[in-house]
Amino acid sequence: MPRILVPMPEGLRAASLVGLLCLGFSPLLTAQANTNVPRALTSPSTDPQSAGKQEATSPHAVQLDEKHRVITAGGFVKSGPVVFEDASEKGGLTKWSHRMGTPEKNYIIETKGSGVGLIDYDNDGWLDIYIVNGSTVDALTGKAKAPQAGLFHNNHDGTFTDVAAKAGVTNDRWGFGAAIADYDNDGWPDIFVSNFGKNRLYHNNHDGTFTDLADKAGVTLGNWSSGATWGDYDGDGRLDLFVAGYLHWDFNNLPASGGEGGSNNAFCTFRGEATACGPRGLKGEPDHLFHNNGDGTFTDVSEKAGVADKPGYYGLGAVFVDINNDGKPDLLVGNDSTPNYLYINKGDGTFEDVSYASGYALNEAGRETASMGIAVGDYQNNGMLDIFNTTFSDDYKPLYRNEGDANLTDVSYHVGLGEVTVPFLSWGDAFIDYDNDGWKDLLMSDGHVYPQADKYAWGTSWKQRPMLFHNMLGKSFDNVPAVEGTGLAIVIAGRGMAVGDLFNDGKLDAVINVMDGHPVLLRNVDPNKNHWLELKLVGGAKSPRDAVGSTVYLTANGMKQREDVISGGSYLSTNDPRPHFGLGQATTVEALEVHWTSGKVEKFTVPGVDRIVTLTEGTEK
Repeated sequence: MPRILVPMPEGLRAASLVGLLCLGFSPLLTAQANTNVPRALTSPSTDPQSAGKQEATSPHAVQLDEKHRVITAGGFVKSGPVVFEDASEKGGLTKWSHRMGTPEKNYIIETKGSGVGLIDYDNDGWLDIYIVNGSTVDALTGKAKAPQAGLFHNNHDGTFTDVAAKAGVTNDRWGFGAAIADYDNDGWPDIFVSNFGKNRLYHNNHDGTFTDLADKAGVTLGNWSSGATWGDYDGDGRLDLFVAGYLHWDFNNLPASGGEGGSNNAFCTFRGEATACGPRGLKGEPDHLFHNNGDGTFTDVSEKAGVADKPGYYGLGAVFVDINNDGKPDLLVGNDSTPNYLYINKGDGTFEDVSYASGYALNEAGRETASMGIAVGDYQNNGMLDIFNTTFSDDYKPLYRNEGDANLTDVSYHVGLGEVTVPFLSWGDAFIDYDNDGWKDLLMSDGHVYPQADKYAWGTSWKQRPMLFHNMLGKSFDNVPAVEGTGLAIVIAGRGMAVGDLFNDGKLDAVINVMDGHPVLLRNVDPNKNHWLELKLVGGAKSPRDAVGSTVYLTANGMKQREDVISGGSYLSTNDPRPHFGLGQATTVEALEVHWTSGKVEKFTVPGVDRIVTLTEGTEK
C-alpha cells in the first residue's frame, strides 16, 4: 500500500516558531557549528558563529523561573499532584556510582552515559536492577580500577542489594547499553551489554551467577556499540540480536578542532563556544544483526538482511517491534544527527528500508534529529503502535503517530509536546500509564552533554529534571508539574532509563542511570485508586520462551488497549517485560487476547484484577 506523509500545516509550523520565541529561544542557532542543533531554526543570512556568541550573552535567550533558574533545572511548583518520590537512598542505590571519562567531558565518548536493564534474574517474581557503568582511560590502560556495573537484587521490602560481583556481571569495560532477554529459551533471562570495546553476553547459570559467552557466541564486535534489541525476526522461535553502532573511536587519534592535531573536525563548537567534537565529522560505526543459530552461537546476517547501515549513521536507539501489525517484528533505529531507520520485516529473512517513505527518517520539518531513545506504545488505544523519540536540546521531541501500514506522522506540536520540550536534552523515554487510567502517559530522563551549559546563557543546563506528560484521552499530553521535594523535581545528569513495577504493587516506577552520579529510583506514589493487571507471558515450543515480540489486547471499561513484550528501545535500556494495563475503575476484564510470536492467537480469562497473572502459550481458557 502507498505510504502517505502528512506534513504540519504551514500556519502551525509558523506558530511553533513563534512559540519558541516566546520561550526565550532565538531562531539564530549555530546549526552549522554543531549539527545537533536544528537547521530549520537557523537564519540563512546570519553567520552561525557570530549568532552563537550573541545567543550566549543575550539575557533574552533563556527562560527563567521566579528564582532565576533556567527551566530545565527549575520551574518547580510548591504544591500539586505527587506522582513519584525519590526512593534512591531508601532503596540502597546511592552506594553505587556511575563514572564515564573526566568531569570536563572533552570527548564525545565521555558524554553519552549508560543504560539500565530491569531483570528478574533469579526468577523469584520480583524485578531486579542491572545498571551499566562507564570507564576511564586510566582504567582501560590498567592504571586505575575499572568502574563496575551494578546488579541490585530486589529484597522484596523496598530495598536492593548490589550482587554484581558475586553474580559475575561487573563488566569492567566502557559500558553503554543493556538488553535483557532469554536468548537460549531455558526460562532464565540473560544480559547483553554493549560496550566500547568487546561486548558481553552474560548467560544466566540459574544459580544467581552468569557466565560471559560473548566470544563463543560471536557477538563481541569491538569498537563502539550502543543500543541493542532482541527479537525473533525470522520466526524460528529463537531470539536474534540487533546491535546499533555509534561511531568509530580511536583513543590514539582523538578528534580535535581544525589544526590542533589528532583527527581534525570542524564540528567542535555549540553556539560558538568550544565543546567536545562530533558526532558529525567522525566515521560512523556499522549496525549488526546476529541470527541465533540455536546452539549458543550467532551469525552476522546484517548485509543479507539489509540492515547493515551502509551510510554509516550514528546509531543510538534500537527496538524490534511490529509496527505494521502483520505479526512480524520490524526494526527501528534512532540515529544521532542523521536520518532514522525503519525496516519493515518482509518475512523472508530480509527487511525493506521504508525510513523516508514511512515518515520516520526525519521530523515534520523535513530534517534529521539527534535521536537518542525510542518509546513505543499505542497512546490512542486504536491498536496501532506510535513512536516517540528523545532528541538534543534546542529541538522538540517528535511523536510519530501511526496512521496504519507504517505511515507515520509527526504530531508533537499538535498534542502539546512541541515547545515545552525544546530546552531539554532527553535520553531515556517510555510510555507509562502512571495513574492506571488506561491511557499511556510519557516519561523521559534529561541531561546535557556539555558541562559548558552551566557557563553560558543557552537556556539549558548540564543537570536537568525529568519530564512527565499525562495522556488526555489520546488527544493531547499535559505537562505534569514538578512539585518541590518530589521525584520530578530532582535535577540530575540523566541518561538511560527503564520503567517497571519494581514493588509488585501495580504502579509503574522508573530507574534512571545518572552520568557520574548515583542512580535514581522514582517510586510511583500517585494516590489514584484505579485498578490494574500485569501479565507474565511464557511462550510455547514455537515462540521465544520469554514471549518477546508477543502482543496482548485487553478490553475493559469498553476500551481496548495494546501492550507488546519488547527488549530494548528506551535509551540503552530495557523495561519490565511484563505487559501492564491500567483499568481505571473497571473491576473485570471483558476480553484478553494474546498474539504469540509463533502466530498463534489465544483468548484467556483471568481470575480478577489488581494482580500479576502468568499466561502460558497453549493453555487458552
